[in-house]
Amino acid sequence: MLWSQKFTHVISLDSNEYPQETSEFDFLIAVGSHSEIKITNDLEQLKTYQTLTKDWLFGYLSYDLKNNIENLESKNFDGLDFPDVFFFQPKKIFFIKGNSLEVSYLSSYESEIEADLKTIGEMDSSLGTPKHDPIKIKLRIHKDDYFKKVARLLEHIHKGDVYEINFCQEFYSEETQIAPVETYFKLNEISKPPFAAFLKLSDSYLLSASPERYLKKSGSKVSSQPIKGTAKRAANEVEDMLLKEALANDMKEQSENIMIVDLVRNDLSRVALKGSVKVDELCKVYTFEQVHQLISTITCEVETKIHPVDIIRATFPMGSMTGAPKISAMKLIETYEETKRGLYSGAVGYFTPNGDFDFNVVIRSILYNEKNKYVSYSVGGAITAKSDPVKEYEECLVKAKAMREVLEG
Repeated sequence: MLWSQKFTHVISLDSNEYPQETSEFDFLIAVGSHSEIKITNDLEQLKTYQTLTKDWLFGYLSYDLKNNIENLESKNFDGLDFPDVFFFQPKKIFFIKGNSLEVSYLSSYESEIEADLKTIGEMDSSLGTPKHDPIKIKLRIHKDDYFKKVARLLEHIHKGDVYEINFCQEFYSEETQIAPVETYFKLNEISKPPFAAFLKLSDSYLLSASPERYLKKSGSKVSSQPIKGTAKRAANEVEDMLLKEALANDMKEQSENIMIVDLVRNDLSRVALKGSVKVDELCKVYTFEQVHQLISTITCEVETKIHPVDIIRATFPMGSMTGAPKISAMKLIETYEETKRGLYSGAVGYFTPNGDFDFNVVIRSILYNEKNKYVSYSVGGAITAKSDPVKEYEECLVKAKAMREVLEG
């Protein structure tokens, strides 16, 4: 990881050995940009780039691509200033699965494999505690304002404008510098999520401890795994099991999840072969270091001729980060949130040379613009008719715990 920092373009994806059958590798790191594409609000450019390149592409899709897919806008404050879309074709990729290492270099750089492996083997890979000046985290929406906004959103729900909305708030720090690699390692260490990601694009960084998959395509099979429903962990094993059981039987949390399952089923049906959309898992409890979560798994089959970007277009953004109905929810998100989401609640991942892909949902993540000295993380939750604003706020704090601990100590 330290060796990679000499490159301006770096991505690392880590499953943290989380028990799942759907990972293509345990750990991956890709470095160097042979070609790249930076896009403002236009998926057609990405479609053309992927079609012409037909190689490994790594990067992200920001939440605000919604404006290209639907007649929407994003006018809230943006302290991070990341492009809407960024993908690069790496010069060098390292894959680890079990005890095996596979390297994939573009032909122009294959002569450097032996020297790179020697350099990596000789490096001291130890990382200390993140060292940065004391960080004062500010709230973009203060507690009383959060309660007022949730009350207004409940009015919209009771009027029938939406029946679920994912409402998020930003925590941020200005004039701040952090050590991105050390901070990411600390965040990953205390979270151990299945979809962790470190992304460096010049002076823009994503440090993600995401537990959620947005969308994966493997051959003709497409799968999505929305998270909705959260419970805190307890240090005591018996108490922790009781919290887990309570989540599994919580009708309010289940309803949040099922609403999004219906939304994802509808999104996938736009590109799926008729009759192939299935719910493989419904409201299954998954346990992570910080929280228990309800996750559902929805799959479908698609025709091989369909372009991978068109599958993304039909399903983006992830329903768990919008609410339902999707367009109405996104309009209210723009009205009541104070910050442009950008990469938060977007997706990070890759396309393979044969057009498969795998993307996470960017949650439980720290975003950092080194040039602007701006650090940000956002958290949110689903507001439904049965939501208690106090409990929703407490859930946000539970989700923010790891990021706050890493940044503030």
